[in-house]
Amino acid sequence: MQRWRSLDDVPADWGRCVLTIGVFDGVHRGHAQLISRAVKSAAARGVPAVLMTFDPHPMEVIRPGSHPAQLTTLTRRAELAEELGVDVFCVMPFTHDFMKLTPGEYVHDLLVERLHVSEVVVGDNFTFGKKAAGTVDTMRELGGRFGFEVDGVTLLGEHAVTFSSTYIRACVDAGDMAAAADALGRPHRVEGVVVRGDGRGRTLGFPTANVAPPMHAAIPADGVYAGWFTVLGPGPSIGTVTPGEPVMAAISVGTNPTFSGRARTVEAYVLDREADLYGQHVAVDFVDHLRGMRKFDSVDELVAVMGRDVAATRKILGSES
Repeated sequence: MQRWRSLDDVPADWGRCVLTIGVFDGVHRGHAQLISRAVKSAAARGVPAVLMTFDPHPMEVIRPGSHPAQLTTLTRRAELAEELGVDVFCVMPFTHDFMKLTPGEYVHDLLVERLHVSEVVVGDNFTFGKKAAGTVDTMRELGGRFGFEVDGVTLLGEHAVTFSSTYIRACVDAGDMAAAADALGRPHRVEGVVVRGDGRGRTLGFPTANVAPPMHAAIPADGVYAGWFTVLGPGPSIGTVTPGEPVMAAISVGTNPTFSGRARTVEAYVLDREADLYGQHVAVDFVDHLRGMRKFDSVDELVAVMGRDVAATRKILGSES
């Protein structure tokens, strides 16, 4: 799959394509339906399938400081798009100049002149152009003028719930990882770099990897979770951890109230592995919520409950593997 950092990367000899447009944060089941439809149409036409996303998130430019919690990094978004069969992953810089384009300029300058679209596949709630004035009907009108088709896809949902990034963020924020996974089609993932913490976990018999996520990452509600821990990227084994291999982990999110902590952290106790993971880029996939975060009366009580957390993690994940 090709990855373009902007439309400046479009080759000079570029032909026609089928394009799908959106933020695609999460690449959830609704997005997957949309993307798969574009990929199928592109294959039928014998042209590439192009996915256009944006960076930074449009809301951060429209209303600075309002960036929503991010469900997926751009790199993860590209990986998921590639798995769905996308040929080109294009990241369009969302700038003040870009958001001032009228719907007509947006279509003519970007989709027609630069990308030569044969078809555009979007959700039926898609808006575009200055002040979001363009709708799917606007796109169809412009498509008729410039010679491309438009497929407005009804958003996927189940049980009266429409799958959307907003809905999934609410699930993550509430710690409902089962509902988030149902809408995503996989467990919610938080990536980050392992940094040094206070080392207290090791003294308690549960050494943890302190994961520092990127800015705006969607972090689940405070509590303890069963999940998978993966060192990302190719490379040699680190102790008994092999990059790319998911391993069971009991994951704590919160401020460690038993020790009067203040900083909110994501810490993963990796089961049955020993490794110096400092500096590693890792992923934590949240599968199920085990319990809320609370302050214990003694360290012994905390250790006993942590032991039960580990046993519950084995039971939950052992049934999945």
